[in-house]
Parts: sequence; C-alpha cells; structure tokens
Amino acid sequence: MNTLLAALPLSYFSEFPQKFYDAFILKGRYKYIISGLGNTLLITLFAVIIGIILGTVVALIKVAHGNDAKKFKFLNAICNLYLTVIRGTPIVVQLMIMWYIILQSANVDKLVAAILAFGINSGAYVAEVIRGGIQSVDKGQIEAGRSLGLNQRDTMVKIVFPQALKNVLPAIGNEFIALLKETSVAGYIAIQDLTKGGDVIRSITYDPYTSLLTVAGIYLLIVMGLTTLLGKLERRLHRSDYR
Repeated sequence: MNTLLAALPLSYFSEFPQKFYDAFILKGRYKYIISGLGNTLLITLFAVIIGIILGTVVALIKVAHGNDAKKFKFLNAICNLYLTVIRGTPIVVQLMIMWYIILQSANVDKLVAAILAFGINSGAYVAEVIRGGIQSVDKGQIEAGRSLGLNQRDTMVKIVFPQALKNVLPAIGNEFIALLKETSVAGYIAIQDLTKGGDVIRSITYDPYTSLLTVAGIYLLIVMGLTTLLGKLERRLHRSDYR
C-alpha cells in the first residue's frame, strides 16, 4: 500500500477533490461503477450456481466410476475431456469462444454468455474439490450405510455427500472469491462489468488513478467481506465437529 501511494504524483493529492468530481460526479459517471458492480455480482452469483451443480455431477460420475470401473465409462471419459480442456485453457479464451463461436448465431445476451463461460469454467475446479471431499470421507461410513440396508445411491446421498459437502464448503467459498476476481475479464466481450466501468471513466477523464484505484478498492472490500464470512463459517463447522 505504501508503495502504491508513493507511486502517485504529489500534485494528485491536492487535485483529488476535482479529480473525484470529474471521475464520478460530473455527468453521473458513478453510474458506470454501479452498473458494472451489478453485472459483476450477477455474473458471479449465477456462475457459482452453475459451477456447483455441474461440478457436483462430474464429481459423482468420477467417484462412481472409480468405485466400479464398469459404471459410467463413457460419461467418465467425457468428464475427463471436460476437465482437461477447461483446466488447460485460459478463461479469457473460453469466454471469447463462448461468445464469438458457440453463441455467435444465437440471440443470446452477453451476460448469459459470460455466466455460461464462467460457470462451466468454475465447474471444472469445483468438481475436483467435491471429488476430493467425497474421497476424504472414511470408507467405514459407506460400510455402515450398506449394513443398515441402504443401497449405494442412498448411502452416497444420505451419508457420504452431506459429510463431504461440509468438508469442502470453505474450498467452494474460496472458489467463489476467485471467480469474482476472474469476472474482471468480461470486458473482452464488451460487457460493462466493474473493471470495464472503471476503464470507461479512465478513457473519458484521462485520469488512470481515481477510477482504477476505486475499482481495486471495491474488489478488495468485497473480497475482505467474503473472507470474513468464510472464516466465520469455517469456525462454526470446526466447532460442530466436536459436538
């Protein structure tokens, strides 16, 4: 932070009130930030939902295939291909492919394209998190469920998965935070997210400091808030382990 402040011109501090007015008050330019923040949160929220659903399905298929190599062989191959491609290519490229190639001829809003791209990307990482959580559950839990007369599906749904979800909730929360920051590249398909909103103001005022530092501060505040909530969640889950 001290290095960042030292990089600012000395004249900036005396001119800050006028620069702040020009950046946000004049002609209602603050609306770029507000609308951009709304789009960022909207993309993040729905992308996380898609990522959790998709990741859970992929994780369950891979776990089932791992327990019995004859089950879901074809679906497991598709899941492996999905994980390899998504985790092996940059999210920016995936976003542009989604908009400029896959959805080029479809009458789809750019926000929908961004939600799908970020959701599919998030699903690949969530899948590995959930798979790891399922595999971390003691095999004795599975044996106990089967001894109670539960079939494999009911054992997974009623015994294994709830425990795995409890173990991976903090990791999924961290994925939510990472996804929030990754959405800053949504401007590559001309979506006015928070980062793009700050950059639009910069291009109008020719002042890179006020708008972009404000954008960085907003991201930082959101991440700090989410990190605090995650910390409280982890402590609550930790306490519940001893009850």
